[in-house]
Amino acid sequence: MNATSPVAQTSRVAPPSVSRLVGWLAAPLAAFSLAACASVVPPAPAAAPETMKPRDSVRVEGSAGSRSARDSAQTLREAKAEGRGPQFENHLEILQQAGETLYAGNELALLVDGPATFDAIFAELEQARERVLLQTYIFEGTDIGRRIADVLLRKRAEGVDVRVIYDSVGSFATPAAFFDELREGGIEACEFNPVSPLRRATGILRVNNRDHRKLLAIDDRVAFTGGVNISSVYSSASFGSRASKLRSPEEDGWRDTHVRIEGPAVRRFIELFQDTWRRQACEGELAALPDIDPDSLKPPEQGERLVAVIESTAEEDSGRFRRAFLGAIEGATDSVHITMAYFVPDPGMLAALTRAAQRGVEVVLVLPGRSDSWLTLHAGQSHYDELLLAGVRIHEKRDALLHAKTAVIDGVWSTVGSSNLDWRSFVHNDEVNAVILGREFGAAMERLFAHDVEQAEAVDPDAWAQRPAGPRLKEWLARRFEYWL
Repeated sequence: MNATSPVAQTSRVAPPSVSRLVGWLAAPLAAFSLAACASVVPPAPAAAPETMKPRDSVRVEGSAGSRSARDSAQTLREAKAEGRGPQFENHLEILQQAGETLYAGNELALLVDGPATFDAIFAELEQARERVLLQTYIFEGTDIGRRIADVLLRKRAEGVDVRVIYDSVGSFATPAAFFDELREGGIEACEFNPVSPLRRATGILRVNNRDHRKLLAIDDRVAFTGGVNISSVYSSASFGSRASKLRSPEEDGWRDTHVRIEGPAVRRFIELFQDTWRRQACEGELAALPDIDPDSLKPPEQGERLVAVIESTAEEDSGRFRRAFLGAIEGATDSVHITMAYFVPDPGMLAALTRAAQRGVEVVLVLPGRSDSWLTLHAGQSHYDELLLAGVRIHEKRDALLHAKTAVIDGVWSTVGSSNLDWRSFVHNDEVNAVILGREFGAAMERLFAHDVEQAEAVDPDAWAQRPAGPRLKEWLARRFEYWL
């Protein structure tokens, strides 16, 4: 893990925020939907429904499957001893109330920006022997995408089972011939919720449901997840880039975060891929997951203790990660540090952040000062007044386009994943996040967050209150569409 010297990245050509364009095209429905916004977003775990009653103990899985109550308790005691006791117990209880499964004995590596992420991905792909499962929102056919495709085709020729799920909207600019080439090479490639009604297995009302997950599982052994798409914008690093007003946000560096996970939690990522494959009626039978072999999934000796894999599925439970995130913020005692690419908080999330700051928790947000989506940027800024008044500190990153979706709370609860803090991630998209409990990974996240703060510009509450009418008008207009953003 190298969080003290984050790898950076710049970029050349960026894909448009096409998933948000789908929402804008649905603007004629906005009046009706906005009226129902308060009831669309699921409630916070503070008022948990009957199906989320706290259990007597947290379910812990290891390399040999579910652990006994005694072994689970021992694992939790060891994790507590490594971390900050009261904070660990607090956030463990919150996950317990949410009914989340925790996977013990995982080794994690924090990957900062595109070069570090793809170096790690290519290294693992070269070792693939049984299967490769790739699920991504954007899969470009040039540069990084071309290199990924060449490795996948070669691995398929070697007999590896290779399957790809790509989002129809996110990968809209990629020529169909690129995916046809994959299929001709023996790779099973499936388009998620095709825009064309002739190819769609789901109804017209699901066209706004996009697959925003970034998931790669190799040989049931290692998995990757986070915010990094397969795109040329990740060809170089973000830290150290100097933005120019003469260039668009897409032409400067992109700042993003991914995580490599080795250990028992990988199995859950495979299950999520298989679930999407079946729901989308993708062609090709999936091989059954083998029985867990303890020898093939031995947890690394120094592995992180506890990982929860929390998915959100628009057509089932779109608010699952939101509940976990909201619960962690509501339960924070010391600090809430969030780095977020697209920030359009719903009323419940906004209230949780302001309440945390008002009770003395250090709430600091690193948000974009420039974006590939002006509606999303200004919709988020429309909430600054309330946040700043409550004591939330806001820093805007302008030297690189921010695309990371991460948080570290109380130094022990961390998340890296695909979910933004906006309505689209919490209502309309399929998402996946890794939540890690532990001080070691939390410390790496804190170092990375501190570096992001150093590279960002603090928003002065007094200066913000004096901003001119032009930005205020943009904020007012953008907020009318926030349900779709």
